[in-house]
Amino acid sequence: MESNVNRKHKDSVFSALFSTPEILRELYSAIEGIDIPQNAIVDINTLSDALYMKQINDLSFTINDRVVVLVEHQSTINENVPLRLLMYIGRVYELIIDKEKLYRKKLEKIPTPEFIVLYNGKEKCPDYQELRLSAAFKDMSGLKLSVSSGLPLELVVQVYNINHGHNTDILERSENLSGYSLLMRKINEYKEYLPVDEAVTNAVKYCLEHGVLTEFLKKHGSEVVNMLFDDISIEEIADIRYKEGHTEGREARDKEIAQNLLLEGSSLEFIQKITGLDMENICALSATPNQ
Repeated sequence: MESNVNRKHKDSVFSALFSTPEILRELYSAIEGIDIPQNAIVDINTLSDALYMKQINDLSFTINDRVVVLVEHQSTINENVPLRLLMYIGRVYELIIDKEKLYRKKLEKIPTPEFIVLYNGKEKCPDYQELRLSAAFKDMSGLKLSVSSGLPLELVVQVYNINHGHNTDILERSENLSGYSLLMRKINEYKEYLPVDEAVTNAVKYCLEHGVLTEFLKKHGSEVVNMLFDDISIEEIADIRYKEGHTEGREARDKEIAQNLLLEGSSLEFIQKITGLDMENICALSATPNQ
């Protein structure tokens, strides 16, 4: 399979799959339980870092300039996502609002923000829950400002579990989201007895054989396998680092991971991203003969 995609930044399979107005209409309609008209204008404004050629958030888009939707995909429960989304929405508004209008006396109407997380990790998670920015606020005891008088700032994130057996109504309304959920489930099943690269390859093969995400997988080919491998490797190594904590053996462990990835042919930039080692250390490891 060959890929005919020429991306200006590195992104994930999730953001690559939901990268067209048509598919975003389907996704948003499924989550909201309504039908977004085909003539509704969807403008994609996902943030990217031109310097590092990487995507910053997963998805953001406006619909008819009435709502601006930020969607994040998560395989782990991250309670800091409201704070991250607060930072993202400010940057998105900077992109879509004429700054000159901010200094006019007349009120400038802006698209209403909506924040969504789609979760498909291994931890137990209800079908639906909400994460609030206010949960991160420090104690205000003794101050004039109190919860009873109303918080001056709040941000609510809607979290939907898209694992198999959860939110089946949403998955049934979105063929692409259902397909993505199945793809990730098959990867996790194969990972029980296969290395990550083989698990990813077999999961993609399974989906192609069963008519799941066929057009997307055929169009993007081996790029999908590479993106999935990168995503899962980063996720698993981050989990290892979290469980180990800040121990004295942390640097040695990072170097061991880097050495293994070098043997697998991973790029220096990829290794730096998932280990946190500086480039000088990684280059030194690449120049060291294998023991």
